[in-house]
Amino acid sequence: MKAKNIVINPKRCKRCGLCVFICPKKVYSQNEADEVIIDHLDQCIVCMMCQNVCPDFAIEVEKENE
Repeated sequence: MKAKNIVINPKRCKRCGLCVFICPKKVYSQNEADEVIIDHLDQCIVCMMCQNVCPDFAIEVEKENE
C-alpha cells in the first residue's frame, strides 16, 4: 500500500521532529526553520508511525485506495 498524500497542518505542527525521526523510510526532513518537509512521498509505506507519534495530531496520511 502506498500513500496518496500526507497532509501536515502548519497550525498544529510545533516542529518537534518526531515524525522525521520515527519514519522508517525517511520520507520527511526539516528545513532551516525546522519546518517538516515531505521529501519522498513515493517511499511512504503507510505504516502510520508518523501520524501516531505526532503529539499535536498535525499529520494525516491519506492512503491510495481511500
